[in-house]
Amino acid sequence: MKLKTKSKKINKAWLNEHVHDPYVRQAQKDGFRSRAAYKLKEIDEALNLIRPGQLVVDLGAAPGAWSQYVRRKFAPKDTGAGGAAVGELNGTIIALDLLEFEPIEGVQYIQGDFREDEVLAKLQEAVGGRPVDVVISDMAPNLSGIDVTDSARIAHLIELAIDFSQNHLKKDGALVCKVFHGAGYSQLVELFKAHFRVCKPIKPKASRDKSSETFLVGIGLKQA
Repeated sequence: MKLKTKSKKINKAWLNEHVHDPYVRQAQKDGFRSRAAYKLKEIDEALNLIRPGQLVVDLGAAPGAWSQYVRRKFAPKDTGAGGAAVGELNGTIIALDLLEFEPIEGVQYIQGDFREDEVLAKLQEAVGGRPVDVVISDMAPNLSGIDVTDSARIAHLIELAIDFSQNHLKKDGALVCKVFHGAGYSQLVELFKAHFRVCKPIKPKASRDKSSETFLVGIGLKQA
């Protein structure tokens, strides 16, 4: 009985924090599906990664806030102020996730597990041999709470994203990956440094302070 009471208190506290979160409120105001849009916005504004005319691959895309942000960056400026959520866009966005994805105009969506060869083949087919400018990955495994297990699952997804980037990114392209501070973090930083000329860890303000979540950005592939 005490456990249920404690659980209710935790859920109520989380809900209260969520409702009053300024990024949640801003997302609702701006029409983004989640506050995650502002994490990518901060990273992009710091490094100027996403520009009209590019091909961007969004891994772990659901519910779609990152694709929404990219889509608005691709909206032609001559339609007004730019940043339109619908209408013409200058660029290509391919999104992938395990979960169902409410369509976003102009975004090609593939539903499936990025770890499966068949799904990866569909993504490669969608890319069609074109060089990718930016790969953005908000992928995260289901965490068990066991550090060794979780770090291995996270590392596997990062390795797959790096492998895809090696095969498809432009030489000066960029990879943005969500990672977590904790066991295995330093090894992931070294992995990025081994494959990219520039490696930048970024903790956006939109990422909650108490969260171990952070992002690694790799820019410019090193020669194999």
